[in-house]
Amino acid sequence: MKYIKLVLLCIVMTACSPVRVTSDYEKTAVFSDYKTYNYFSNIASGLSELDEKRLISAINTSLSNKGLSLSETPDFLIDFKTSQHQEASRNNVGVGLGGGSRGVGGGISIGIPVGQHKVNQNVLIEFVDESKMGLFWQGKAESNFNPKATPEQRESHFRTLTDKIFTQYPPKPNK
Repeated sequence: MKYIKLVLLCIVMTACSPVRVTSDYEKTAVFSDYKTYNYFSNIASGLSELDEKRLISAINTSLSNKGLSLSETPDFLIDFKTSQHQEASRNNVGVGLGGGSRGVGGGISIGIPVGQHKVNQNVLIEFVDESKMGLFWQGKAESNFNPKATPEQRESHFRTLTDKIFTQYPPKPNK
């Protein structure tokens, strides 16, 4: 029963908050050469320590599913950054007052925001090959984020983001 609730929660979270993903890469990179990775030791992610661990766990899972493995002697290093910003509510109620006679008129209108502000979170993940070309791939996701989410919801949020970001890795060759 608990598993069903968690699955339903994941479905609701992903259905209600679209994730917008973009990626960029170095055209000369040979992605098949990259099999192992590790993280920069000085990552300034902008996350709490607990959320940073959740994001690293989600990245590890997504990359493992892609056939890459964590290593002490990696082919490339990973850096990630996050940022959050509030988006004003787009729902407004208009209140108007007007009057006039004989072709003369006037009016006052006020828009009152309804609902809460949404918090958007950006996650940028970068792959860096320090021995060859430096930055060779980056993926970015933007989605709604609930700062009051439970640990399970946060874990699901980061899993969803990383899964979406890594659908674009490795890049498909242009034909």
